[in-house]
Amino acid sequence: MGRISFSCLFPASWHFSLSSQVLPRLLIPSIRQLLFIGLVFCLMGLLYLLLVAGKGHVSWIRKENHFHRHLARVTDVDATDTSNPNLNYGLVVDCGSSGSRVFVYCWPRHNGNPHELLDIRQMRDQHRKPVVMKIKPGISELAKTPEKASDYIYPLLSFAAQHIPKNKHQETPLYILCTAGMRILPESQQEALLEDLRTDIPVHFNFLFSDSHVEVISGKQEGVYAWIGINFVLGRFNHVHNDGEAVVEVNVPGSDQQEALMRKRTAGVLDMGGVSTQIAYEVPKTVSFASPQQEEVAKNLLAEFNLGCDAHRTEHVYRVYVSTFLGFGGNAARQRYEESLIRNTTTRNKLLGQHVGETAESPLLDPCLPTDLQDEISQSTQKLYLRGTGDFDHCRQILQPFLNRTNETQTSLSGIYQPTIDYTNSQFYGFSEFYYCTEDVLRMGGDYNASKYAQAAKGYCATQWKTLRERFDSGLYASHADLHRLKYQCFKSAWMYEVLHSGFSFPTNYKNLKTALLVYDKEVQWTLGAILFRTRFLPLRDIQQESLKGLHSHWRHSFSFVNNHYLFLACFFIVFLSIMLYLLRLRRIHRRAVQRCTPSSAPWLEEGLETSNAI
Repeated sequence: MGRISFSCLFPASWHFSLSSQVLPRLLIPSIRQLLFIGLVFCLMGLLYLLLVAGKGHVSWIRKENHFHRHLARVTDVDATDTSNPNLNYGLVVDCGSSGSRVFVYCWPRHNGNPHELLDIRQMRDQHRKPVVMKIKPGISELAKTPEKASDYIYPLLSFAAQHIPKNKHQETPLYILCTAGMRILPESQQEALLEDLRTDIPVHFNFLFSDSHVEVISGKQEGVYAWIGINFVLGRFNHVHNDGEAVVEVNVPGSDQQEALMRKRTAGVLDMGGVSTQIAYEVPKTVSFASPQQEEVAKNLLAEFNLGCDAHRTEHVYRVYVSTFLGFGGNAARQRYEESLIRNTTTRNKLLGQHVGETAESPLLDPCLPTDLQDEISQSTQKLYLRGTGDFDHCRQILQPFLNRTNETQTSLSGIYQPTIDYTNSQFYGFSEFYYCTEDVLRMGGDYNASKYAQAAKGYCATQWKTLRERFDSGLYASHADLHRLKYQCFKSAWMYEVLHSGFSFPTNYKNLKTALLVYDKEVQWTLGAILFRTRFLPLRDIQQESLKGLHSHWRHSFSFVNNHYLFLACFFIVFLSIMLYLLRLRRIHRRAVQRCTPSSAPWLEEGLETSNAI
C-alpha cells in the first residue's frame, strides 16, 4: 500500500514517512474516531489562537508603543529635517519681565488616531541646538512708547523665519504670550502694546497670526501650561499604560459617566523661584468645599480643560489646581525675613535701651546663617550687623510665621484653598529652588528624602563658615554655586523645608518627590504646554483624512499583525486534513481488499467440503 509521508515547510522544515505494513490497525480508525480526533485538533487550534495570538497582539502593541516613545526621546536631539514636507511648525514668544524669547516647535503629521495628541518637539538646528533666541529688556519697558513694540519683537520673528521653510510660513501659527512684566502694567498700556503687535506683525511676516494670538496670560494660565508641558514630556497623556505604571481613578469633569475612568497618573509641579512659589497638580476626584466663600475662591484656582481634539471625548479632560504665591520665593522670603529682623531689633533696642546689631562687635545672632558667618543688612538708612549661629531647627521655627498659615481646613500658604492631595498615590517634581537647595551644595538632588535632607541641611548650617569657604575654593560644590548660594543655603534649606511640609502639608515620609533641573535632559518651558493646548484642534484635519481610508487600511493593519499566526494555523490544518484524507483513503483500500479476498476463497472452501464428504 506504499508509505505514509508527512512534511511541512513552515514554521520549520521537517519530513518523515512510515510504511503502511508496519502501521497497527489503530491507524485505520472508524468514522467516529476520526470525528473525535478532528474535534480535538480544532479545539487545540482555537486555544492557540486565543492564548498565543491574543497575547502576542497585546504585547506587540505595547512593545511598539514603548519603542516609539523611546525612539522619540532619542531622535528628539537630532537636527530637524526641514526638507520633510509632512513636518509642521509653530512659534511661541514668551514676553517675560526681564526679556523675551522665541521658541520654535515642530511636529509630524498626526496619525489620525483621535485618542492621541500631536507629537510636538522643540526644533533643533543643524548643530542639534534648540532653535531659541532671547532679547532684553522685557517688553513692559516700552510701556511709554508702545509704537516700538513691533520693532522690539522683529529680531525674534526674523530669527524664527530663517529656520522655518518659507513654503510653511503661511500655515505656521504664531503666539505672542506676555507674563509677569506686562501684568503689572495698567490695562490701557497693555492694550496699546498689544495693538501695535496686532497691526504691524502681519505686514512684515506671513505666519498664521490673528488678534487672539497675542495676549497677556494670567499666572493661572502660565501654571497650567507648565503642568501640561512637563506631563507631556513625561508621557503621562499617553493612556496606553504598561504593566507596573501608576494609574489613578478619575471623575472626569463635566462627564455624565457614572463610572470613574482609570488612566495614567499625572505628575504635580512645585516651582520656587526668587520671587514666587507655585504649585500645580491634577485633582482627579470631584472636590468639596468647606464654605461658599471657599468655593468662590476655588473657581479661580481650578482649571478644567480638554487637551483632545474632539470635545465629545473625555479621555483628555483634566481638572488642575494651580496657585502662585508672590513673596514666597527664596529671595523674597529672605528679604521679608531681613525686614522683620531690622524692624523687631530696632523696636527691642529702643524699649530695652540696647544696641544689639548696631556694630560688628555686637552683632545680632542669626540662626539662619552658617556658623560664624558675618553679614550686614540694611533698609533705607538702617543697618544691622549679623553673625550666624547655624541652628537649622531654630531657623525653621522662626520662619513658620512667615508662611501665614490659618486654622481653616484645606488651606496652604496665606490661608489659600488647596484641594486634598492623595499622598499615597501621587508624584511631584520640584524645580528651581527645590532643586538648587537639594543639589548645589548638599549634592542630593533627585529622589527627595525629608529626614536625610534635614540631617544634611543641619550639618551644613552648623559647619564653620571658614570650612565652607575652603570647600568652595576646592570645588566641592556644584559648578554654578556661588558665594551667595553658600551664604544663604542654610536659610533657603529651612525655607524650602517649611514651605513643603508646613505650607503645602506634605508628610515627612512622602517618597514621590523628585527635585530636578531637567526632564529627560531637557529644560521644559511652559511654552511647550501653551502650543500643545492652543493647537489641540489641528489633528481634526488629519483624522478626517484618515477616516476616508475606512475599512481597507484597518484590514491591512490587522492582517499585518495576525498574518503570521493565521499562516501557521492554515498550514497546521492543511497538514491535518491531508492526514485525515489519506487515512480515509487507506480505510477504503483496506475494505476493497477484504471484499476481493472473500469471493475468491469461497470455491476453494466448497471444493474442500465436497471432497471431505465423498471420503
